[in-house]
Amino acid sequence: MTSRLRLPDAITLATSGLRARRIRTALSALGVAIAVAAVVAVLGIAESAKADLVSRLGEEGNLLTVASAQSINGREVPLPITAEPMIRRIPPVQTVTAVATLADVGVRRSTAVPAVQTGGMNVLAAQVSLPETVSARMLLGHYLDATADDYPVTVLGYEAARILGIGSLDASTQVLVGDRYFTVAGVLAPVTVAPEIDVAALISFPQAEQLFGRTGGPSRIYLRADPDQVAAVASVLTATTVPQGQEDVQVRRPSDLLVARIAAKNTFVGLFLGLGAIALLIAGVGIANIMVISVLERRAEIGLRRALGARRRHVAAQFLLESTLLAAIGGLLGTGLGVAATAVAARLGGNPVVVPAQGLAAGLIAALLIGALAGLYPAARAARLSPVEALRAL
Repeated sequence: MTSRLRLPDAITLATSGLRARRIRTALSALGVAIAVAAVVAVLGIAESAKADLVSRLGEEGNLLTVASAQSINGREVPLPITAEPMIRRIPPVQTVTAVATLADVGVRRSTAVPAVQTGGMNVLAAQVSLPETVSARMLLGHYLDATADDYPVTVLGYEAARILGIGSLDASTQVLVGDRYFTVAGVLAPVTVAPEIDVAALISFPQAEQLFGRTGGPSRIYLRADPDQVAAVASVLTATTVPQGQEDVQVRRPSDLLVARIAAKNTFVGLFLGLGAIALLIAGVGIANIMVISVLERRAEIGLRRALGARRRHVAAQFLLESTLLAAIGGLLGTGLGVAATAVAARLGGNPVVVPAQGLAAGLIAALLIGALAGLYPAARAARLSPVEALRAL
């Protein structure tokens, strides 16, 4: 009579072997779970952050900046006074705003802080149209309004507020701009495409002229163009800004920074996936180790099964399936942990939760593959045991 091992019977044998050694099974599965969770979380967190960047890329793709390419002792050279109105006349241009750097004017919390300790912050004269043009939103308070033209009022960039230790606002919240106290009207959320705004205190142009004697053209101009005409607008900005061609002008597309950040994230994803693969390989070695020990401990069981008619391939299938099931348990657990880690990280970072299906599949397939490979040698060793030799363990 031919001996056969049906798949349901093989699964029953494999699961009974795992249940008989629950602590060992749990620890081995945990090693696989941690490695798979790392792989899934890396892919998920990267995709969540990338989704946010891609969303911003679509929103900021038509934003351009114009600034002077020249500098004197590290200071920006102002653009011509006519630059902003001339750019505004370009037909595809939708919105324009300008800022001007106030040289030698610092920002401090109070007079108790030395004037030389600027913390990397600067002061910018800004227009009311700035938030609309650069898609800035208020974190606290409100932006500069008509009142700011006549009174010392400032709006702080996100990093500037953090450096100054301002986390809430009331009527008495003030900072020292130059040698004058300004009431803080609001705090901006981070402006990804214009990081210079994050470390600045913004005041109105009239106050910059009245209190600090700031005259001349702007330091930088931000503009949004028709999305289909961005390249065409960029090609004429230099000639429009400086018609005489006597100065160098830099025209930039801030969304290029987002593209660079996406590329950088892809690089780090590859690195962390490599580390996850190493962790999974180590977990596979652990499974192979405990399976070899299991074969040695269960020689009597193997001998008895062989004596009752089990063939070599049946014994090999039992241990190979046992190793694969062990890895599958770890893979499923790790997938769940990876999804949970992705959700937590995305929420904390303010990004949409994106878990790529290929990441889940990759984690499970990798776990199954590692489990099968780890079980090959123990299964072959179990199959080679002769019934007589194995029964000696009884």
